[in-house]
Amino acid sequence: MDETLTYCISVFTGFFAIMNPLSNIPIFLSLTEGASKEEKQRVNKKGILVAFIIIAVFTVLGKFIFQIFGITIPAFKITGGLLIFFVGFDMLQSRKSGVKHLKETNFDENIAVSPLAIPILAGPGTIVTAMNFTSNTSYVNIGLVILIFGLMCLLTYITFSLSDFIAAKIGDNVISVIGKIMGLIIAIIGTTMVIQGLKLTFDFLN
Repeated sequence: MDETLTYCISVFTGFFAIMNPLSNIPIFLSLTEGASKEEKQRVNKKGILVAFIIIAVFTVLGKFIFQIFGITIPAFKITGGLLIFFVGFDMLQSRKSGVKHLKETNFDENIAVSPLAIPILAGPGTIVTAMNFTSNTSYVNIGLVILIFGLMCLLTYITFSLSDFIAAKIGDNVISVIGKIMGLIIAIIGTTMVIQGLKLTFDFLN
């Protein structure tokens, strides 16, 4: 039971850090600028649903993808760890993605799929995180990862639904600080994955 609880906490922390709903509020507001409340809600629902389906598919088929392409667990952990590290590093450096400023024309609900679902919510970092937690584990844990990601999607949906209210109350500066803290956590998770991959490759690191 203790191991399962620890695993669940680790998965939730990983997902929360990589797709922190609060730090994504400015992105959501920018993409839906000029939209009505009904349009914002439709974009919110569609974006969250598409993101959940994408991550669920990668979570379930992760093992088969490894087998088909002959990907080893150490190689995946090292490569995925480097990718996640640079995502966190960019957040620490306050490097803003161009997708935050894409919307300068008439509102288009297709932004729910891209760039909201892909790559903001279900981007490479989220996919790597999901596959890392299921690359060498039981099907029970795979189910737990999907459930926990579903919980993250629900939290994100609620946050986006209240985005206007939250942004007005806490301000952009607080959101920026939260983003930097999450960036540090993401960078640490990435470094940990690299160390795990190296340990599996070189016994002298154990």
